[in-house]
Amino acid sequence: MKIQSVNKLTDYPYLNMFETRYEDAEGRDRVWRFVSRKNPPRCVSGVWDIPDAVVIVAFHAGKNRLVIIREFRVPLGDYQYGLPAGLVDKGETVADSASRELFEETGLTVTRWIKTSPLIYSSSGMTDESIALVYVECAGEPSSRGNTASEDIETLLVTQEEAAALCRDECIKVDVKTWLVLSMYGATGTIC
Repeated sequence: MKIQSVNKLTDYPYLNMFETRYEDAEGRDRVWRFVSRKNPPRCVSGVWDIPDAVVIVAFHAGKNRLVIIREFRVPLGDYQYGLPAGLVDKGETVADSASRELFEETGLTVTRWIKTSPLIYSSSGMTDESIALVYVECAGEPSSRGNTASEDIETLLVTQEEAAALCRDECIKVDVKTWLVLSMYGATGTIC
């Protein structure tokens, strides 16, 4: 497999479509279209060390509950259960971004860092977007005061039993990363 060329098809601030011409394993020319937050995309730049976004797995130690959000997602036209998350701003560290996003989306404050994943990719057939999963403990009272006009977010503090029940509910929409965290928390009572 060998990438021969990459052509940018759109010109937007946060996400663009690219058309890639590549040679497959049998030497045939192929085309693949994908989206990227980077320009040039990672397959051209070779830059793999900075995540595009953070996803925060937060445990509210004072209330002994997992923090999740229920957020309206335009592509789904519905609410989805997820984890607080957001883009890493230019010049921002993963820790800075995670603290900022957790506070903006939930009103909660990081009190202890547990661990951070390496860069991971959730849908590499469609995008080169990378995230860092950040595991933290937090404190405070949930608030939506930091939400922007384009965000409709409800913060939920769920027990182990509620997490297990959400995993069994086939009528709700759940982000894949969130389902994995809910599943583990529902089965073991731990977040990592």
